[in-house]
Amino acid sequence: MGEQTPRPQSLMLTFLGDQVLGRDVCVYSGSVIDVFARAGIGEQATRSTLTRMVGRGLLRRQREGRRMYFGLTDRSAAVLRDGERRIWHTGAVNRHWDGTWTLLGFSLPESWQRRRHDLRSRLAWAGFGPLFNGLWIAPGDVDVTSLVAELDLAAHVKVFRAQADAGLDIGAMIEETWELSDLAASYEAFVRDWQPYGERMPDAEDALVARLRMQTEWLWLVRRDPRLPVKHLPDDWPAEQAEKTFRTVYDRLAPRAREASERLLDLVPVRDGTERDAQA
Repeated sequence: MGEQTPRPQSLMLTFLGDQVLGRDVCVYSGSVIDVFARAGIGEQATRSTLTRMVGRGLLRRQREGRRMYFGLTDRSAAVLRDGERRIWHTGAVNRHWDGTWTLLGFSLPESWQRRRHDLRSRLAWAGFGPLFNGLWIAPGDVDVTSLVAELDLAAHVKVFRAQADAGLDIGAMIEETWELSDLAASYEAFVRDWQPYGERMPDAEDALVARLRMQTEWLWLVRRDPRLPVKHLPDDWPAEQAEKTFRTVYDRLAPRAREASERLLDLVPVRDGTERDAQA
């Protein structure tokens, strides 16, 4: 993915987390269009993304004279703070697992195929794997309260915290429960794509775009990762090298990316009130 253009909304969320989160500012739409053009995303796609995100409650509009600025809502700030935690605090390598597993059992009527699909998809996204057909498992203490409530399945789901029997081969269970080969290949590709940026320094605008693209890809990777305990993963598990690559390249690109953002971005302080009917 390092040489590909990410989805506009994914890049937009990275951009907002990088430049707007925690600063009480709004950013001029023309600035966003300029940065995204450097990332290979056209003006119309950028404008459409801004408009859709306003419609979904992820952005607010703020007019200043003839210019339209965009800022965060409570909803988007929560999404971005979660992404920030996943990148900088939770990380990709689970070195401190306490032996606890979260078990989730469910039984749904046969006719609920769509809801069963939705539940399985959400569980996989939350780090669960199918231990058996109706019993899924995730490492650590995973809170699935909101997930179950959103799908309106509380009456059909039971959740337990457990520890494995001393005789269980956890490494073998992991291999049987999670398909990790694709994830490992993605980590390896991340290192191949981004490691060269730790050795050469692009100009400021390219550094800003590269850092945004790299963060977008890295968040996509760590969100896919169930964060299985590293001591039960293969010795050559590539997440640690990929995380080191991410942090090294991020730090190397940071000064020039900051220089570019200060030059390219028109930011204004947030004020009360929203405008949802104007065009980007």
